[in-house]
Order: sequence, then C-alpha cells, then structure tokens
Amino acid sequence: MNRNLVALILLTTFSFSAYSQNFSTSSRDQNESPYDISWAVDGPYLGVSLGLNVLGFTLIQDKDPLTIEEMNNLDENDVPKIDRFLAGNYDENADDLSYYPFYGSFAVPIIMLFTPDISPHAGQISLLFVESMATTGALYTLSAGLVERTRPLAYNTSLPDELRTEASAQRSFIGGHTAATASATFFAAKIYNDFYPDSRARPYVWTAAAVVPAWVAYLRSKSGKHFLTDNIAGYVVGAASGILIPEFHKKKNENLRMTPAMGVDLSGYQFQGISFGYSF
Repeated sequence: MNRNLVALILLTTFSFSAYSQNFSTSSRDQNESPYDISWAVDGPYLGVSLGLNVLGFTLIQDKDPLTIEEMNNLDENDVPKIDRFLAGNYDENADDLSYYPFYGSFAVPIIMLFTPDISPHAGQISLLFVESMATTGALYTLSAGLVERTRPLAYNTSLPDELRTEASAQRSFIGGHTAATASATFFAAKIYNDFYPDSRARPYVWTAAAVVPAWVAYLRSKSGKHFLTDNIAGYVVGAASGILIPEFHKKKNENLRMTPAMGVDLSGYQFQGISFGYSF
C-alpha cells in the first residue's frame, strides 16, 4: 500500500469522524456541554500525570543497551508462545507506514474543535484531550522505562548488531504508538457520542476509532517493534484513557430535569412546586 493511498484513507476517516454530525437526528444545545471541569481536581491531576511522563522519559533514557553477549544469548524459544510467531520480524516500510495513522489520529480531536456544536467548548475539550494523552503517556513511559523486554527485531540474526543492541530495542512493552493512537481515536469517538447521543453515525464513528489503532498495532508488529501482547496492552491503555477521562467529567444525572411547576387542583386550590422528569 503506497503512501498516497494511506493518506487518502486517513483523510476520509478523519473527515467522516469530524463532520458526520450531518447524520445526527438530534443535537445538544450549542451552549451546553455534557462535561464539568474542576480546576481543584483537574489541575493537580494534570500536574501529576505530566510529572509521571517526565519520570518515565527519564527512566527510558537511562536504559542500557543490550551487550553483545546478551544479544547472542537471545532465544525466541524464551518468548511466550502467544508472541513467539513475531520474534525476528523486521520491516522498515511497515515502520514508516505506521506513522501516518499515528500522527493522523491526533488530528481527529483537533478537527472536531472547529465544528459548530463543539467549538464553544474548545478549551474544555482541549483540557480533556491533554489529560487523556497525559494519562496514556504516563502509563506508556513508566512501563517502557521499568519493564525490560526486548523488541522482536532483536531476535533477527540477519540484522546489524548495532540495530539489535541499541537501547531503544529494550522498550518493547507497552506498544506506545498503539496506545497513543487508541487514546486519540477513542477520545474523539467518546466526545462525538456524548455531544450527539442520537446520531445514526455513532456505530461508524466507534468502528473507525477501533480500526485505526488496530491498524497501527499490526504495522508495529510487522515492523518488529512490538509483540502481540505489547500492542494489546497499549490498545487497552489508550482506549481506556480516551473513554474514561471524558466519562469521569460527565455532568452527574444529566438526564434528570428539575423545573418549577404551578397548577390548580380539582378544588380550585392554586399550588406551586417542583416538577421532576427523567429522559431515557
């Protein structure tokens, strides 16, 4: 698959995700957001998560490369059976291709900020997106920095020793590209879902959100960067962050409506009160 075709597929996917509100049967009031932000909570959370990213990157930078002896002792039979079929994989073209959906996935939430119903809440949605990505980043960098797992390509004896022994070949777990992509696409799908709960396009949006990081996971495995379980873990971490951060910020009992009420009973007595309603 050439790069022009990849770019075309991504452009179609992103455009559909951003503009499919045209298929919505009902939309939320432009002035209303389904989310609440509390700086007393979000400020410290964002600070801690960004701090953990810094710690994780430090741990990654401090990782030692494989020694020649350690490289020569690598045996694919030591790899768990679920991952063994990927040991020795290497495809530079697949590595290059993986960056198209990886970087492109970040464009989806950004494009959504310019749509009519979401743009009034651009600052709020941007904060949620940063929190989601920071959460994913913290979990990725800490695991990559603390877990010693050699990439599949290091088991390929036909590759140059310097490629097999470099320090970056020691951070196979978790799949960072897969995690970041899943975080971005599932975040976009969750935002769309909450702003347009009655949209007929929601199944397609969620499908696109699931397929794009799966594609990245496939390319990263083919390129020899990650094992299957690395990508599964990355997918779960990214999808969870993308969905749960907005969900935790949703307004409580937003389907419950409370309005003033006035009326007259059968005896002619006028009364005032409060009317409660719940929409399903």
